Amino acid sequence: MKRTSLLALSIAAALGLTACSPAENTQSTNIQASQNQQGITSGVELNNLNTAVKPNDDFFQYINGKWLERTEIPADRARWGSFDELRERAEQQVLVIINEFAAAGGEPGSNAQKIGDLFNAYLNVERINSLGLAPIQSNFDTIHALTSHNDLAAFWGAQQRVRIGTPVSMFVGQDQMQSDQYITMVSQSGLGMPDRDYYVKDSDENLALRQAYTGFISNLWNLAGWEGGEQAAATVLAIETELANAHWSRIQNRDRRATYNKMTVAELAEHAPGFAWATFFEQAGVDINEVVVRQPDYLATFAQMYTKVSLADWKTYFKFHTLRATANYLPTQFGDASFEFYGRTLQGLEEQRSREKQAVSMVESSLGFLVGQEYVARHYQEESRARMEELVANIKVAFGEAIDDLEWMSPATKLEARAKLATFTTKIGYPEKWRDYDCLDIVADDLMANVAASGACEYQRMIDRLGSEIDPYDWGMTPQTVNAYYRSTMNEIVFPAAILQPPFFNVNADDAVNYGAIGAVIGHEITHGFDDQGRRSDGAGNLRDWWTEQDEEQFRGRAQLMIDQYSSFNPIDDLYLRGALGLGENIADLGGLTVAYRAYQNSLKGKQPEIIDGFTAEQRFFAGWGQIWRIKFRDESLRRQVIQGPHSPGKYRVLGVLSNMPEFYQAYEVKPGDGMYRQPDVRVKIW
Repeated sequence: MKRTSLLALSIAAALGLTACSPAENTQSTNIQASQNQQGITSGVELNNLNTAVKPNDDFFQYINGKWLERTEIPADRARWGSFDELRERAEQQVLVIINEFAAAGGEPGSNAQKIGDLFNAYLNVERINSLGLAPIQSNFDTIHALTSHNDLAAFWGAQQRVRIGTPVSMFVGQDQMQSDQYITMVSQSGLGMPDRDYYVKDSDENLALRQAYTGFISNLWNLAGWEGGEQAAATVLAIETELANAHWSRIQNRDRRATYNKMTVAELAEHAPGFAWATFFEQAGVDINEVVVRQPDYLATFAQMYTKVSLADWKTYFKFHTLRATANYLPTQFGDASFEFYGRTLQGLEEQRSREKQAVSMVESSLGFLVGQEYVARHYQEESRARMEELVANIKVAFGEAIDDLEWMSPATKLEARAKLATFTTKIGYPEKWRDYDCLDIVADDLMANVAASGACEYQRMIDRLGSEIDPYDWGMTPQTVNAYYRSTMNEIVFPAAILQPPFFNVNADDAVNYGAIGAVIGHEITHGFDDQGRRSDGAGNLRDWWTEQDEEQFRGRAQLMIDQYSSFNPIDDLYLRGALGLGENIADLGGLTVAYRAYQNSLKGKQPEIIDGFTAEQRFFAGWGQIWRIKFRDESLRRQVIQGPHSPGKYRVLGVLSNMPEFYQAYEVKPGDGMYRQPDVRVKIW
């Protein structure tokens, strides 16, 4: 069933709107498969198989090898895989929608006007170039007006609305200890490169990146027409390096207990003295007594450090970060300079994305749910929701059975796990209640004003949550996002519309491949509620220790086997995967595929499915898993993925999981000596 198009209602019904079925193949998918008597295909993408490789030696190469051979990464992409194919398709569908809004116009304040004018403002390069730095001159005036360190707390607080140049970041979210209310949190921030490791580890690659980063800083400085670019770069790098040395690592930041430290504002001032925290929060627009501090020792170090750095150096730091954060909205030479570092150097991109694609991303980030309403009206089939609801129900049953069958878990903890599973909620396709953008006014031909207005709108939306009831309709992703997520404080799993298409979800394919693909994704998100961090929250979304000491010890031992396994994978150069960083995702992968297999077997009710395209049902199931993780990386992007995580590269999501599953061994006759074989005593079994 299709919903009525917003565009048709608000503009005109004569625009020739066309709907595109989610079941259509992505641009690189060419499924050459036979159909059974019911017209169902195997779902195995036969033209991607590399039969020169044995599936029991390297299943990733076997199931994706021909695709890997013939596929080139687009010049404006850092990687290319199944997710990226669908994202490209969704982006093209969204571009059609936005172009029609932009061409047709609309009444002031209407959805059509907001979307169209924002898109056109980004495309108006001639006007943007003519304005130079004038749209952000007021930012620099504010920086120049700072007269003492005492001004900095107020300045940083006010800057929270725009997220520019703030070594401390403040946000509002659900309280992990009292999930029925919102609370303010503060966290480390302030770096211009993506991770602390780039500053503190002296590998050849990091040394080269630091040199490139200082070149980028100097380049922006010179483009602004200011003198002393090299000195400014040295100053910014020195400040950020000191911040980075105090930053917690990504592994430390995964620990939900360690990052939950509730304090009064007075207690925070005692813990991190020297910084005017009350002024900071006041200027950020929040009237609070309590705050959750995510990295207490970072804030303490920062409070000592900020007075040691001269006011002049802080001003240099602020001016650079203002340029960095707004580069893509300034004259094209600033965006080009940003691409050279963040695109070409950090990710290995060969060319910048087109201005039109950049404009789509801009509209998506500011008005994503408005666009999402139109996307759903055109491209989402309600039949997908019914199929997904059935799959989710079946996999929840299978997960419950898996809990009951665990040999290592005590009856008391099983009862708690079952209770949590029973409270899971599911969101599929699109929100029941759409987000409104009444707080956002968009004006034609003033891109920077629109950027500022969008930031202010979303910031006010966030802080207005304080003191209000939890919004059960809130979505963390738009419907056109190709992804899925689990949110612990809501104990919910969410599947946007755009992921419900091949190779993840194929309405024309046999159940086996769907259970191995979208079924495993469903299982993955459910398992996140029981991974090394998710298991620390209960069914109400609160951090609570519901494990016996013996069960905790059993879990840690099994998790360590997984850490050791993934830490042995060496994707590139001397970089190995960080098993502790990817632990939650890897547990979710293994648990998700395991329960999806059980759910599929349950669905058969003892019947033996037919062989299709030479594959048994069990073989098709694992093919479904293997082909959703096809991906190629540029070297620079692969290094970044390993450093930043937490997801393992697709190859290891296939090899790591399947080599732990006895069901895979049986389906593909894996024996000692085969590449996929692992000794039974090191195979991981958690959920």
